[in-house]
Order: sequence, then structure tokens, then C-alpha cells
Amino acid sequence: MFSVGSQLEGALGRTGTISTPHGEIRTPAFIPVGTRATVKAVLPEAMADLGAQALLANAYHLYLQPGADIVDEAGGLGTFMNWPGPTFTDSGGFQVLSLGAGFQKTLSMDAKGVTADDVIAEGKDRLAVVDDDGVTFKSHLDGSKHRFTPEVSMQIQHQLGADIMFAFDELTTLMNTKDYQVKSLARTQAWARRCLVEHQRLDLERAHKPRQALFGVVQGAQHEDLRRQAARGLADLEIDGRGFDGYGVGGAIEKENLGTIVRWVNEELPDDKPRHLLGISEPDDLFTAVENGCDTFDCVSPSRVARSSRVYAMTGRYNLLVAASRRDFGPIDPECDCYTCAHYSKAYLHHLFKTKEYIAATLCTIHNERFTVRLVDDMRAHIEAGTFPDFRDDFLARFYA
Repeated sequence: MFSVGSQLEGALGRTGTISTPHGEIRTPAFIPVGTRATVKAVLPEAMADLGAQALLANAYHLYLQPGADIVDEAGGLGTFMNWPGPTFTDSGGFQVLSLGAGFQKTLSMDAKGVTADDVIAEGKDRLAVVDDDGVTFKSHLDGSKHRFTPEVSMQIQHQLGADIMFAFDELTTLMNTKDYQVKSLARTQAWARRCLVEHQRLDLERAHKPRQALFGVVQGAQHEDLRRQAARGLADLEIDGRGFDGYGVGGAIEKENLGTIVRWVNEELPDDKPRHLLGISEPDDLFTAVENGCDTFDCVSPSRVARSSRVYAMTGRYNLLVAASRRDFGPIDPECDCYTCAHYSKAYLHHLFKTKEYIAATLCTIHNERFTVRLVDDMRAHIEAGTFPDFRDDFLARFYA
């Protein structure tokens, strides 16, 4: 499934190729997120045009609406959303537990000096309860009660039919005590084994469908011993001689510790399998993760910030709603090759946001996704050329000046 290409000198970073039934993914690669089988405001055809190699959708949201059985009946995720390339689905665990604790999109909150094992956002009710067998939760849509177990997550993801899917895991927060992290890690390891067993059963039952790859998810928060233990445990785990096809690095991670934690994990994982870092897209984080051995990344941030008029350029991120954009007839970024920068000015985009026209989100999402996809593509090219350190230093100096 994965072949390694060039190696980054003096670091864990590398290039490679992930082979799937719907095409190859050249790595490192950024995987845009289409949570509900769509990248918000953008056609799948536009995502292909801007260079996206694969898209990731969310099992939790598609389970609730329209239902995994409907996606299966439609021919699988790619056919359902008219996307011909490779697809990913996450397990649903992040949404079950983050929405259940009332934190919405992230659990990487500022946790310095705070420890608590029953973490809940202020003013929110707990919607998810974890036990050793799985998670019982209430839908954020209508309050209806549901239950995910490792087996249920596998069944949903097999129906969704993505080329790459993730094992069901317990997502903890940085506020949880180490004692709880230890217990949670044991639970996630047990769930990983159950996922492998159910995955193999469903592979046989659905042998007429394209084969799906299963990635294990490494947790362990900010603790080196737990992260290394988790990575080794997943790497060694096999059922009837078959283990995970790749690995995801999950959990809430403090930004300043990202490189360190990713390095701990990737030093333990096998070199011949791909490593996916969940939920990362800021340029400095991407450079850090690539250097420390991650191959693919996903995040909703490029599309989410685009919908509120925030865009990326080689000189940094800025807001199109500022007064300076009103009479600026240049593109978002003169160095960008996207459709939006080739055809539309900042003045026009400023006008669209001011008048609340929907197309503003479309045009800015195209730009932000292209910027992020291209940035990681450039990292790959510079690893191959042996010029990655210079490219990294020059880009970061400009972007964060």
C-alpha cells in the first residue's frame, strides 16, 4: 500500500506513495476535509482542479445524516459525492467525544495548570459517556440517543466505503490526569484489537467491494512514555497475521510540543506504513510534522476561515474585510496560481463579504485549499530536490514576518 521515496537528511521526513483502489496519493500530502461528503461551498470538480489528491469525510456526521446505508446504496462515498479519487473517513470518535463535551471543533484548549477527568465546556451539558465497551451519546442535531462501539464504527465506515478509515479510539483532553490517560490508552488499545477483528470480518463479508485500508490511532496526550507505548502496541498488533495498514496520530496536542510528540510516535512506528496527523493545517505545524515523519494531514481550518473572509498569502494570513481591501484590485496573493487569484480582486471579494453573497465563501475556500495543498506539494518537491531546509526557512520567514 505504501512505498517510501526520498528521505529528508537528518530528520524523519520522507516522500512516498500511498496506493488505493481509487488512485495514488503522493506524500507528503494535505487532505482537505469534506465533513458531510462535501467541502463546504466548493464543487468536488473544483477540488480536483486545485490539486487535492484525496478528501476526508466524517463517519459521525454521515451516520446521523443521511445514514451510512444510503451512502452504501449509492455506491460508496466517492460515488455519492461525485469524487473519483481516494477518500478517507475518520472513525467518528473525535466528534462523539468533542461535541459530547461541548467543545465543538477542538479539544486542544489551553490546559496549563489544569487537571480534571470530567471535562466539560462551560455552559454545556455532557452528551457522551464512555465505558469500556464504547460510547453512548446524544445527537447534536436532535438529541436522539445513539451508541458507538469499535464494531459499530467499523460497520459504518465499511458502508461509507472510503479507501482509508480509522480505528475507533477514545479522545482525551490535555486536562485529563495521567491516571486517566493510562486507563484510556488501555481502552483504546483494546478497541483497536476489536476494530481489526471486525474489519477482517467485514472484508470477507464485503469481498465484492474495493478493499479498504484501516489505520490505527495513536493516543497518549503529552506523555512520552504513553505515546511510545501506544505506538509500539499498535505496530505489534496483528489478527491472523494482519495488522494495521497505517497509523493516525491523534489527540489534543499543545502547539509548542507538536514536533516532539510526533517524533516520539514516528520513531516507534514502522517505516513501511503511512502516518497521518489528524487535524493540522497551519503552515508552521505542517513543516514541523513533515520534518518529524508524518505523510498526510487533514484539517477543516482552510475552508472554515475562508468562510469568515480570512485568507492565506505568502506574506501571512489576513482578513479581506479590512478597509484596505475595498479599493485593492489585485489578487489575494500575486504568487498564487488558483482560480480565484487568476480571476478576482480583493476589492471584489471584500464587496461579496460585505453584501453577504454566498460565492464569497466559494472563491476564498478555493484559494485557501489551493494554498495549503500547494504548500505541502512544494515540501514534497523540495525533499526530493534536497532543498527542504532552505525552502522551510524562506517560507516561514516571509509568512510569519
